Formats: sequence, structure tokens, C-alpha cells
Amino acid sequence: MDVSMKRRTLLKVIVLGDSGVGKTSLMNQYVYNKFNQQYKATIGADFVTKELQIDDKLVTLQIWDTAGQERFQSLGSAFYRGADCCVLVYDVNVHRSFETLNNWREEFLKQADPSDPEAFPFIVIGNKIDVDGGSSRVVSEKKARDWCASKGNIPYFETSAKEDYNVDEAFLCVAKTALASEHEHDIYFQGISETASELEPRGGGCAC
Repeated sequence: MDVSMKRRTLLKVIVLGDSGVGKTSLMNQYVYNKFNQQYKATIGADFVTKELQIDDKLVTLQIWDTAGQERFQSLGSAFYRGADCCVLVYDVNVHRSFETLNNWREEFLKQADPSDPEAFPFIVIGNKIDVDGGSSRVVSEKKARDWCASKGNIPYFETSAKEDYNVDEAFLCVAKTALASEHEHDIYFQGISETASELEPRGGGCAC
């Protein structure tokens, strides 16, 4: 089949976590293969896109970066709705960023209001494993995996955005997990008019 005739699936992914855990750095490393040493806080929300092929499906990941400050929650439910997967990020060297994962998870479920909260796909990323060669680490891999297991066996990855370690693998899992969820937004490049009904936003989803 001609690639242009293939169905393209748009998947909306929300990345959440405390300020400074490396959300933006992970996304920049994954999408642009770049790492910037200078920290610049994200204001509000922004997104990047990455196209990839999974099996015979063309997938566009729309990855939303968010400010980690509490005040960003005023973005409201429209921002969260229509998400196909939520990525929770913490810094393995900062215990508080791990402790707040549950708050971010609950906030997401409250705002996104998915039809089946128990089955909604999350991925957890423990970032900055490169810092001081790992000697600054305060959250063990076992502790993180135990937490993920207690929340319904959430897939867990440890990454270094700076060293580009495990970043592609983590986001490939994000893409596959999102693809498997039921909230696919299919976009057809051929016969748009015939499939217009499939493009209607669901529950305030992505009007891309």
C-alpha cells in the first residue's frame, strides 16, 4: 500500500512531574536529539511532535510538556482531555519529586476524566540517573518499581536525557501503550471529506 494512503494515528501524550525533573530535556532529546545544560522553566504548556512507524501504522506523537509548578493546574481539564497516555517523570536524586508522582497521577485522572480510570495507560520515568555517576541517587529502582506495581503494573524506565540513555526506548513504549489504548484519533490524508465524521473531537480532545 502507498504510504500516503495509510491511516495516520495522532496520539496525545501528556508529560507531568515536578519542576526541574527534566521533562523538557527528555522531549528535546527524543524529538531533536539535543540536550541544553541551561535550565529554563516551561511556562504553561507546549507540545512537540514526533512521527514514527509502529508495525504498519504511521503514528504522530503529540507530546505535551507542562510547567511543573502547582499553579499550572489552572490550565484546566480541556488540556488533559483526549490524552491517550500520561507520562509521569521524577528525578531519582530528589525524593520529593518521587513522592509527588501520586499527586500528579490523581490530578490527571481527575482532570482528564477517562472513561475507565483503572485502565488508563501511564508510564513512569526516573530521570537524571547520570548525576554524579549515580552516587547522588536517593530513590532506588526497586522502590520505584514497587510503586508502579502497586498502581497496576505501570511500565517503568530509568533515563538520562543528558546522556541520551534509554530515552528512545521509553518513548517507544509510550507510543505503543498509547496506540493500544482505545482513544485513537484517526486522521486520513485521503478522502478527508468521506471520513469527516471520524475527525470530530471527542470530549474536547485535540483539535489539531
